[in-house]
Amino acid sequence: TNQWFLPAVRGDIPPGCAAHGFVCDGTRILVFGGMVEYGRYSNDLYELQASRWLWKKVKPQAPSNGSPPCPRLGHSFSLYGNKCYLFGGLANESEDSNNNVPRYLNDFYELELQHGSGVVGWSIPVTKGILPSPRESHTAIVYCRKDVGSPKMYIFGGMCGCRLNDLWELDIETMTWSRPETKGTVPLPRSLHTANVIGNKMYVFGGWVPQSAGGEISAPDGEWKCTGSFSYLNLDTTEWIGLISDCQEDKSNLLPGPRAGHCAVAVGTRLYIWSGRDGYRKAWNNQVCCKDLWYLDTERPLAPSQVQLIRATTNSFQLKWDEVPTVEGYLLQLHADSPVPPVAGIPGTGVPEASVLSSQGGCSLHQNPQSLPSVPYPEMKVDHPSQTNNLIPNNVQVSLSSNSKVEGKEKVAAPENKVTQETMKNHADATGFKESSAPSLLPVCTSSAQTSANVGELHDLDKQTVNPDASVSSTVSSTQTMVTQQAVKTESSSTNGAVVKDETSLTTFNSKSEAAETAYVMPSARVNTGQTNDSHSSRAPQRPPAPVKARDRRWYDVGIFKNNSAVVSQFYLLPEETLNINSKTEGADVPDYRLLKKQDLFPGTVYRFRVAAINGCGVGPFSKISEFKTCIPGFPGAPSTVKITKSVDCIHLSWEPPASPSGNILEYSAYLAIRSTQLQENPSQLVFMRIYCGLKTSCIVTAAQLSNAHVDYTSRPAIVFRISAKNERGYGPATQVRWLQGKVTVTHS
Repeated sequence: TNQWFLPAVRGDIPPGCAAHGFVCDGTRILVFGGMVEYGRYSNDLYELQASRWLWKKVKPQAPSNGSPPCPRLGHSFSLYGNKCYLFGGLANESEDSNNNVPRYLNDFYELELQHGSGVVGWSIPVTKGILPSPRESHTAIVYCRKDVGSPKMYIFGGMCGCRLNDLWELDIETMTWSRPETKGTVPLPRSLHTANVIGNKMYVFGGWVPQSAGGEISAPDGEWKCTGSFSYLNLDTTEWIGLISDCQEDKSNLLPGPRAGHCAVAVGTRLYIWSGRDGYRKAWNNQVCCKDLWYLDTERPLAPSQVQLIRATTNSFQLKWDEVPTVEGYLLQLHADSPVPPVAGIPGTGVPEASVLSSQGGCSLHQNPQSLPSVPYPEMKVDHPSQTNNLIPNNVQVSLSSNSKVEGKEKVAAPENKVTQETMKNHADATGFKESSAPSLLPVCTSSAQTSANVGELHDLDKQTVNPDASVSSTVSSTQTMVTQQAVKTESSSTNGAVVKDETSLTTFNSKSEAAETAYVMPSARVNTGQTNDSHSSRAPQRPPAPVKARDRRWYDVGIFKNNSAVVSQFYLLPEETLNINSKTEGADVPDYRLLKKQDLFPGTVYRFRVAAINGCGVGPFSKISEFKTCIPGFPGAPSTVKITKSVDCIHLSWEPPASPSGNILEYSAYLAIRSTQLQENPSQLVFMRIYCGLKTSCIVTAAQLSNAHVDYTSRPAIVFRISAKNERGYGPATQVRWLQGKVTVTHS
């Protein structure tokens, strides 16, 4: 929301202080030291439990080999694992706070934390090598290479009567100090700057620097100024790269202004910069504080989770996917099993890197692109969120298909069918795709594109294909809703839902996850979607020609969405001349969706979906592919509004009839995923047992039935139910419900 709020804190609230040490460990914050008032410094340690907004003053044990840290300001306080590392700062040698006698420090302490809350105590590690010189207002970060598991702390810059720009390294495992040799142009000497680690880079912004261009001033009385310069150090190669120079002009105010004493925090791959002061005004005899908030996207976002199906109809899908942090929107694309004719005579440029939909078209991505000019690092974009709306209406219609073709026999307990909406797979080949005349752009999916769930929200679906009974040939759509134990609504039921446990009541769901297809590597070009409501003049770098496989895949844009959900009933057709991937050129215009024709979804048709996140650096890799089928007319819709109420020895399931029954509902069936030997051999397969069959819209699940339940750990631990309705034509799509368990364990008889 980009809105500040003032929490109602309680407990041992610390006094206001400046230049303190600050670390965040999960949901708790530790604050050490700082200047309480001029000349009076602190060495108190406070802990804030942000989940309860509760302050507590903690008293660590003193080190066994020395005194605890003295009161100080301008020190560094860094967290790694369960320990905080304190280095340097400025102390007052005088006992009289009005008579300030500064003493620069280079002492080094280690603070061991207790898990969750509290601390153990201070210790003074025995270090090797040459200790960094005394300083204050420096920065310290901790970085650990993925391939080499030795964490290192890096100290840069600071003040000791003159500003510094030296770099020091501490190997935390061996406690050895060293001065690493660096390449590139070292940033000017500075203090009161910030340093943050994102990936393998340490980003250094702002601070006090020499007034002269050469940066040679070392005298205490030299002239200094605030800077807006910005650099990063590649921590693997120890090479400095300059991003914004100190003399770079910014007449359009597209970059953060010069400042010192600001704060910066990394959230994922985004760097936020807040406040600071922009220098000394002799005429005013004071310093001016900044009140602006900026962020910088340092790389394109990761791939979202697979698209998940909430509900399917004969000509639409309701979809969702897990949110990706710090993104501005999502590009959703589909691929149709049935051939989609190209459209002639309409301008366009093929599949875009990013695109802007007009408000009339249903999606608008408002973005204030404040890009970095003359920056050698291409995957960067800085933005000013306080001036950005980032609004995208959720009324873009996107279509997905899920068929419900049912010819089941009534004696079968579960809808023995293929749950095609739940088919979410990665295609390593073109199996199941129609021959296409145009290649499709399929960026490399990251290996970390795993699904995750938020409490109370819809959950991800694995590809689950029912192996039907030999006497049954049917297809059913499946939608799913997540119900948490904390948020379920209470609704009593007198219906006894116990049903037989015969062999015919077991239905196996096959889950298949294949290796992601690598069609090409997406270039690191930046895409600016432009600040616009109905204009489509935004330009985006297009992808270079990609290798074409024997079976080409044609992907169509559904739209760009601000949120992680969409209702799909249409997609955009591209002009015939743009379907050839080789015709795209660097810097070509993004298609104007208002000029493109839309194609409605068809009943009983399989559609494949993928989604990619968008930030200031462009479109990230696409998710794994999900496959859904639209329903066939005449079958009932999926039951809705599933509620779960827990009792002492059972739970109550209730639901609402389908919104579109398409005739009289003859019965409902409820199923429970149970443990089986097949699950042990292949955890991705779910086996369901029917626990209820009848006309009532509620049932009871007994403790005996729950004792046999399978707890699914694909995301958050959950017990899985399915509920479907049957009319004269057969069973329609099932609603799948994941009942989150949290720390609750299911007893096994």
